Amino acid sequence: MKCPYCGFRETTVLESRISEDGGSLRRRRECLSCKKRFTTYERVERTLLVIKKDGRREAFDREKIKKGILLACHKRPVSLDLIESIVDEVEQELLKKDSAEISSKTIGDIVLKKLKKIDKVAWLRFASVYLDFSDLEDFGKAIGKKF
Repeated sequence: MKCPYCGFRETTVLESRISEDGGSLRRRRECLSCKKRFTTYERVERTLLVIKKDGRREAFDREKIKKGILLACHKRPVSLDLIESIVDEVEQELLKKDSAEISSKTIGDIVLKKLKKIDKVAWLRFASVYLDFSDLEDFGKAIGKKF
């Protein structure tokens, strides 16, 4: 494992534990050169393909989901740990599905459902991009229909 601080390739594992959801292994490591500590996660890799609106297929990227949620939660009282947790939950939900091909609509719907429980403003921000709102009427419809 390469140290993220100094790039040295030798580390020692101080502690290992299974995540709460059982889907990943968390390891606390220490660099043998600079002595700094960092955390790594090991996950089972299952290839998921996302079917976009236009029919294109691309590899699932959890960082895209995280980025979208981060934007929706900008300046909102939502911690980075909670955002990571949401991304983990979304990914776990997708991995439980029978198919390795998931529509972008399915992913967006799952994220909306999770954001709605946490922060209504973040939910509306995410919905405005995901559902492609074009004017104030779209916001009003979403608010009236979803609350």
